[in-house]
Amino acid sequence: MYVAVKGGETAILNSYRLLAQQRRGDLAVPELSIGQIRSQMKLAVDRVMTEGSVYDPDLAALAIKQASGDLVEAIFLVRAYRATLPRLGETRALRTAKMSLSRRISATFKDVPGGQLLGPTYDYTQRLLDFTLMAEGQGEASLPAESGAAVSVPVDAPRVVDLLNQEELIEMFPEPAGDPAPKDLTQEPLRIPADRPTRLQNLARGDEGFLLAMAYSTQRGYSHTHPFVGEIRLGMVAVELAPEELDFPISIGDIEVTECEMVNQFAGSKTEPPKFTRGYGLTFGHCERKAMAMSLVDRALRAPELGEAVESPAQEQEFVLFHSDSLEASGFVQHLKLPHYVDFQAELDLVRRMRAQARSEAPSNEQENT
Repeated sequence: MYVAVKGGETAILNSYRLLAQQRRGDLAVPELSIGQIRSQMKLAVDRVMTEGSVYDPDLAALAIKQASGDLVEAIFLVRAYRATLPRLGETRALRTAKMSLSRRISATFKDVPGGQLLGPTYDYTQRLLDFTLMAEGQGEASLPAESGAAVSVPVDAPRVVDLLNQEELIEMFPEPAGDPAPKDLTQEPLRIPADRPTRLQNLARGDEGFLLAMAYSTQRGYSHTHPFVGEIRLGMVAVELAPEELDFPISIGDIEVTECEMVNQFAGSKTEPPKFTRGYGLTFGHCERKAMAMSLVDRALRAPELGEAVESPAQEQEFVLFHSDSLEASGFVQHLKLPHYVDFQAELDLVRRMRAQARSEAPSNEQENT
């Protein structure tokens, strides 16, 4: 590290103190509490939980505070802490079809069984700065008055993809008998080619910005797909555990998740008939943009199994999966700040010798004139 820098360990300790001062900011301003961050910066907390692979809003809020709002650093903190936790068991797959919905929309059908539920979203805001939020203590005044009527949550809200399946127009994924448990990417290294469960694990932990760029590239013509949002769901879903001593599962709590099913046109190939295909995204909390990007990239990565030509970056497993993790990407870039004195001196000496050799081999002006 920077022990070789003048001041050595003392300089590093001083850096820690300066960082703490920067984190705290103006002492005249009240300090942010973990509870405030958790309740008022929900979308940031949800992103840290998703990419940090730990569903714990308090832990994510703590990481955001410690990182001074740097979400990539906060994700790093959560992921590092996760590595220290004991593994007590494995839960069953989430049954999102039984989600208690707070938001459910479809861009493919206007009228869907169970109806559309807008819920909390920035989709219909005008993206104009609301200066009333700068008025201290006035935030509650801008909240709409309670109407007194409870929000109607659809009880029976079948999946949109199931409606398409009634005409056999979309691919389905029935669980095969004896379906093996997926590999755990946190226990085993990523290997290419990776099967779809492994790819989905990687994408769920992947950096939102990177996945958003990859997803955008697929829409601009770099994977020959034309997507529609079949359905986006936001709500609470039960987490179930099946203890060995019991012959039935038990619910150990509920978590909030966002699920996205993307529907894509597919003209068919030598092995598959024309039909709609699917891309899938799932995140902790309310992370719609991430879930949508994940589903678009998931569909692009399925090109080989659908007989499509692999021609674009978003279709390349190695390119996408090995570059999507913000921890690895950030670490590899930021390590350039660490001392590279010996390496640079070696290259500097090499360049000097190459230039000297080039000068000695260059013809003189007299030779050039003659």
